[in-house]
Amino acid sequence: MSIRNSIVRTAAALGAAFALAWLVPAPAQATNIERMVSPGGIEAWLVREPSVPLIAMHFAFKGGASQDPALKPGVASLAASLLDDGAGDLDTKAFHRKIEDNAVELRFSATRDYVTGSIRMLRDRQEASLDLMRLALTAPRFDADAIERVRAQVLSGLRRETTSPNSIASRLWWRTAFPDHPYGRPGSGTLESVPLITGDDLKTYARRVLARDTLKVAVVGDIDAATLGTVLDRVFGALPAKGDLTPVPPAQMQATGRRIVVDLDVPQAVISYGGLGLARNDPDFFAAYIVNHILGGGSFSSRLYNEVREKRGLAYGISSSLVWLERAALFMGGTQTRADRTGEALEIIEAEIRRIANEGPNEDEFAKAKAYLKGSYALGFDTSSKIAGQLLQIQLDNLGIDYINKRGSLIDAVTLDHAKRAAKRLAPGGMLVTVVGRPKGLTSKDAAN
Repeated sequence: MSIRNSIVRTAAALGAAFALAWLVPAPAQATNIERMVSPGGIEAWLVREPSVPLIAMHFAFKGGASQDPALKPGVASLAASLLDDGAGDLDTKAFHRKIEDNAVELRFSATRDYVTGSIRMLRDRQEASLDLMRLALTAPRFDADAIERVRAQVLSGLRRETTSPNSIASRLWWRTAFPDHPYGRPGSGTLESVPLITGDDLKTYARRVLARDTLKVAVVGDIDAATLGTVLDRVFGALPAKGDLTPVPPAQMQATGRRIVVDLDVPQAVISYGGLGLARNDPDFFAAYIVNHILGGGSFSSRLYNEVREKRGLAYGISSSLVWLERAALFMGGTQTRADRTGEALEIIEAEIRRIANEGPNEDEFAKAKAYLKGSYALGFDTSSKIAGQLLQIQLDNLGIDYINKRGSLIDAVTLDHAKRAAKRLAPGGMLVTVVGRPKGLTSKDAAN
């Protein structure tokens, strides 16, 4: 059979099987989560759903780009990209052919704090699918030809980013906010660092980071706890018991109150802004989460959208969010606006942030935000893969296995006074702002001004 016919056949199998995932009857409050531990001591959270012939597994290892060598950012990202590009006795073509033949989706990626992975597989092909994932994790090849092919793709993307205002603004923001910290380094690397990454760098990284002591696993599908226990030991059991992670210090944000303008000949200007936020385990987190929804997280209903887009037509969209990392908590946002009115747009953004910090939300928007955040939560549980992803994130955030059931009551417990108090904690020392484009009348300023 030709490769083309194999791909067509695989696509048809995937389409028919994965479409069934939308039938999973798993509203958030009805999700029955079972904590289980394999005979080898590997823990996982399981939601059993026998009505769909599909198994979805999401997992994560602590590490991510924060474990990149200081002079070689991009190692984690490149390593993750190559895990499924040949493993064990299978070179790239053979590995990819087996993925296609078994209608399996296998993905890896690296964030600032984690290496994450996921697999979606048909129940009757789980043996072969799991063998592929086991090989990718325990015996990645990092062949020279595969490295060079993926390296070329990465470098091509990095070259495009040198003329992308969004990429320039984002990279500059992180580099300025955390100049002497791993969070300040670009996760995908740089045009200077990526050519220096060797196969030994990738092998060393995988050996240090892919270990059982930091592993978190979530599984949803037609599999019982006993079978899953065997699966976990088979897939992850050969990994090192303990990783060799370099300690990452708390990230102290720098340059609050500073604005940096970068000249770039583009039609519109990009604005990235951010300041200190609240950690996920902070007692005020949910109050701040509600406040952010009102300010800029609520898309078409937010204050920023109303003031910047609806009233003045200065942007197509604008948003803000709470960002929580292992070693930092941030309040961040961004927009893209007309070059000749960038200063006006930025003034409105800063004024709205000050206003909500000083006054807090009003009763009507506060009640609507709480109702929306409670009601919309179930939208994250409408497929098996989404459920697995949610369960994994709950584990990474250390929220407890009962979090889904108690989340609504946590939101209900937030009072308007509590929200007003939390609003004052968003970017309390001011924001770092990066602007890329040719904004008329807007210049850089340092934190003292």
